[in-house]
Amino acid sequence: MRISVLRNIFRNLRPKIDEMNIEIITIGDELLIGQVVDTNSAWMAEKLSEAGFVVNQITSIKDNHHSIFTAIDDGFKRSDILLLTGGNGPTKDDITKNTLCNYFDDHLIMNDEVVKNIEALFQQKKLVLNELTRNQALVPKKSKVIQNKVGTAPILWFEKNGKVLVSMPGVPFEMRYAMNEEIIPRLTAAFETKTFLKQVFFTYGISESALAIHLNEFEGNLPDGFALAYLPGGGVIRLRLSVKGEEHSDEMKKQAENLKNELGEYLLIDSEGPLEQILATTLKNKGLTISLAESCSGGYIAHLLTTIPGSSSYFKGGIVSYADSSKKKLLYVKEANLEKYGAVSEQVVEEMAKGALSIFETDCAIAVSGIAGPDGGTDVIPVGTVWICTIYKDIVVSNKYRFGNSREENINRSATMAMVQMLRMIK
Repeated sequence: MRISVLRNIFRNLRPKIDEMNIEIITIGDELLIGQVVDTNSAWMAEKLSEAGFVVNQITSIKDNHHSIFTAIDDGFKRSDILLLTGGNGPTKDDITKNTLCNYFDDHLIMNDEVVKNIEALFQQKKLVLNELTRNQALVPKKSKVIQNKVGTAPILWFEKNGKVLVSMPGVPFEMRYAMNEEIIPRLTAAFETKTFLKQVFFTYGISESALAIHLNEFEGNLPDGFALAYLPGGGVIRLRLSVKGEEHSDEMKKQAENLKNELGEYLLIDSEGPLEQILATTLKNKGLTISLAESCSGGYIAHLLTTIPGSSSYFKGGIVSYADSSKKKLLYVKEANLEKYGAVSEQVVEEMAKGALSIFETDCAIAVSGIAGPDGGTDVIPVGTVWICTIYKDIVVSNKYRFGNSREENINRSATMAMVQMLRMIK
């Protein structure tokens, strides 16, 4: 749909201003009991910020009439745009549409276009359409209906007193499609926003507090409007330099270069995205392949790398050799080294990496062996001790790390530091 047409659609909205405040409301009892992690709001907030909107608040509520009604009423007092996800499925505990009718003094009607959309989806999947799913086509009469191209629950758009409410499915891939293809384009067409400029730097080998002290003068000299955020996790710290407004693009380049110079040896790479994406991109750009031999990380590194589309072009395979017997049989680790040095040792982890490199015939290899915990540690090798070996172009680098006592933390940090160590060798 052309931008000019979209502007006409929203001609009744308030005049354009520099910042529109948005509140995200996620609906579902499962979110509040910890059964499901709310990944929707984090993803939405990131995309909205990039589009120049200000996320004023994020709220998670129970799937009942009172909670939804109150959240909408309170949200409109704080924000210009409310984005709702969840609570609009076909089952009896999904009551968002009825609550929206009550709030906007409306009633449900059957929408023929939604019916056709649902029927087409079911035909494509060769499923039989039942009456409960057909009722997804019941929509509030006053709402603007936006077809859900990847699911049965339609997207509902309301306007009231110059403000906007959008109700979307809570299924993550349906919500993401709706936001990318429909909601963000419509919001940016209706409201003028300033471009959000940012640059991300991955750092390692320094604590957050020490890094803050190191960058104290740099931060103090940043021009008005610029901000530097510290985002630690997994043993690395991401720094996000940001400012609003395309007019600051030249100054952003200057400040980014200044920051790189300030970071010096602590800079791993300046790039957007998760670490596994950065490693994947680096491998592909250099035409390199990689293999893995994992013990304490349990295949987690392989999982991260294979979440990236096109991973078969660089990732050739991995072996989870948890037991000593599998290290011997699958990776050709010498029994003598296992008996003399133990599985968590420089000698064994290097044999694991060399075994993976040989078996999969790759350019690079990563091996990890450690004690994830909470049991199994000794005074000599405590829980959280991890050896990581990386190989590239006949160069072998092995490092010993001491993480923590949390099993989850040790697995996450093993994966993170393995990718960091590999990136340092090939970048």
